[in-house]
Amino acid sequence: MPARNLPMLAGLAAAVVLLCCTGFVAVLIGGASDPGCLPAPAASPTTSSASPTMSTSAKAVPAFSSPAAPTPSPSATGALPEGFDSRQVTNATTIVAEGIRKDIPARGWVIAVATAMQESSLYNRANPTVPASLHLPHEGTGSDHDSLGLFQQRPSQGWGTVEQLMLPTYAASRFYDALARIDGWQVMSLSQAAQRVQRSAYPDAYAKHEAKATALVQHVAARADLSARLCTPVTGAWVKPVDADVVSDFRTAHRPRHNGVDLGAARGDAVVAASAGVVVQVRCDIQPRSWGCDQDGNLSTPGCGWYLDIKHAGDVITRYCHLGKRPDVNIGDTVVVGQPIGVVGNSGHSSGPHLHFEVHLDGDRSSRGAVPPVPFMARVGAPLGRTR
Repeated sequence: MPARNLPMLAGLAAAVVLLCCTGFVAVLIGGASDPGCLPAPAASPTTSSASPTMSTSAKAVPAFSSPAAPTPSPSATGALPEGFDSRQVTNATTIVAEGIRKDIPARGWVIAVATAMQESSLYNRANPTVPASLHLPHEGTGSDHDSLGLFQQRPSQGWGTVEQLMLPTYAASRFYDALARIDGWQVMSLSQAAQRVQRSAYPDAYAKHEAKATALVQHVAARADLSARLCTPVTGAWVKPVDADVVSDFRTAHRPRHNGVDLGAARGDAVVAASAGVVVQVRCDIQPRSWGCDQDGNLSTPGCGWYLDIKHAGDVITRYCHLGKRPDVNIGDTVVVGQPIGVVGNSGHSSGPHLHFEVHLDGDRSSRGAVPPVPFMARVGAPLGRTR
């Protein structure tokens, strides 16, 4: 473990991340007394405002000298997730904590951790071609050009000085700075977003780490108070189901039982899966049943009309109501983010074409599990509303 970072990383290894339903981020480090406060991490060297020239070096199979096998420290990391040692977990925690400090959504943490897994196997690596790095705290070595640290960033390409890039907090901060400059990164695949930052000669190399990176970030987040509701699951990319304005909000004074939002899309507009998952319900919900869902409903025909539910990672469920025809998927189908699943219609209890969209937590498809979709979708990086 880098000696100069021990005080900070020991605290970060104990960090627990809680994304609360009220919309604020709380990080509990050790015995922090105010869970609503975001403690400032140890100071990093000043980040340069200049945009770096991105590396184009090959990183598919980095040439690394592995660090000596570490002794896991349960007190610092908790039970270690499968396939990771204590130093990797500590470095992942540092990456997550820096993402929180910079107000990066959870999806960005997964992208950053997966990128570090590909670039350095989540070790803070020195490089013999940069002799000064060998005199700084490090965890094994690499040999690609002058690449250094967790993200194998290069001093010669403007990422920072040798001393800066060997600090995990600084390296993570620079990665997030580059990520945040990319328009639409929140709805890109992990490989697309990581490649836009890293400019690797092997752009598809990052995707294979997504599942393990997600599990590792979940491990970091799970050190929060598990009795609290984790309102922003750490999952894959999210997108809005239709490009339309919110025309009726969640549980308003006039509609206290309205468990979602209405999106004012046009009849026939494509409806897409908001995130990857498995279809758990497809049905026609209308009263009287004899009316059916293959014709327009009205305010005298209660029900969701043609609708479907998709279960996502983290026991999140999304619901899509008033579709114009039977959904294009079936129960048990696996869907990917952005996959067309139906079209906007006017079936069920509806006075005009629109999409009724709901978000449920804890796998609870009833009204008890429903949460406001607008803040939820904003937190996962896919804010609802028409693109202007």
